[in-house]
Amino acid sequence: MDGSTQTRVGIVDRTTKETDIRLKLNLDGTGEALIRTGIGFFDHMMTGFAKHGLFDVDLAVKGDLQVDTHHTVEDTGIVLGRAIKEAVGDKRGIARYGSVILPMDDALILCSVDLCGRPYLGYDLRLDREKVGEMETETVREFFYAVSYGAEMNLHFKQLDGINSHHIIEGAFKAFAKALDQATRYDQRIPGILSTKGVL
Repeated sequence: MDGSTQTRVGIVDRTTKETDIRLKLNLDGTGEALIRTGIGFFDHMMTGFAKHGLFDVDLAVKGDLQVDTHHTVEDTGIVLGRAIKEAVGDKRGIARYGSVILPMDDALILCSVDLCGRPYLGYDLRLDREKVGEMETETVREFFYAVSYGAEMNLHFKQLDGINSHHIIEGAFKAFAKALDQATRYDQRIPGILSTKGVL
């Protein structure tokens, strides 16, 4: 049985002295998003992630934005990674791998995912602005690093082209969504777990 009739949901709450985060992720959704992080550009990115991955995402974050956006963005990555891991479950019958080259105007972004149970981030995005909106661009790497470790996935980004930081970041979030959607899809040809080890 591949489990394809099950709805795969991850629910994670995480509270520290810096952030208070509540997230519900449905991998088998339709792209519905309710995002409240307090950072307009980050809300835009997470909404795009939900829409283009066809994930339902309900996310509420209260962070120490009086400091900067770092803790809010990074800790959301931790929580999203854990929700992905919980929602995917034992990974029986899923494709495991996903890879997308996504165009966004001047930007062309490659994202590849392996839900292998081992965390790793390869990151090659070249952002020449300190901020987009109120979000520090250096937090983009911290977000995806946290996702890769929380989800225990290999996650790679390559910027093949692009000069506009908004487009590059948005392209990365959308490419990640599409690659993750591929990796979490069921394949009827896979009777168990797609690994010679028998576990992921």
